[in-house]
Amino acid sequence: MPQEPAGRVIEINIWSQDEDVPRPVQRVRAIPGRGLAGDRHFFAGPGVQTERDRELTLIATEALEALGSEHGIEMTAAESRRNLATRGINLNDLEGRRFRIGDIECEGIELCEPCRRLERLTQTRGVIRALVHRGGLRAAILTEGEMAVGDEVAAIVE
Repeated sequence: MPQEPAGRVIEINIWSQDEDVPRPVQRVRAIPGRGLAGDRHFFAGPGVQTERDRELTLIATEALEALGSEHGIEMTAAESRRNLATRGINLNDLEGRRFRIGDIECEGIELCEPCRRLERLTQTRGVIRALVHRGGLRAAILTEGEMAVGDEVAAIVE
């Protein structure tokens, strides 16, 4: 049976507060129902769960490169406000599917379409239209563990 293409985690970004500049990290603890430890969307309270689509967000570095070459808009993965930047995998193909990052299983919930808030925070006109259908993926974390820069990102073939 042919395997689907795999990608890699290129960058991990964590925000301690909603408006702060992200802090790049080499690895982060991922906890189902809670999110990424230390991130602004992480829920630490007993029995409290985050919204599934806020546990993890990803963006492809290829989309950011296209943003620059096609629209003249330069944006880093951190500025996109996504937790993980990937290379070598089509994130849109993971919507509605299970996938893994290293040994951690995740589920693609929905595409992470750009919003007016991103345009406001980056002060970049046109970024919303330029990132439609390539703004990344919102995902739920299904198993606990550590994600690290360099980890493989691949669909789980069932």
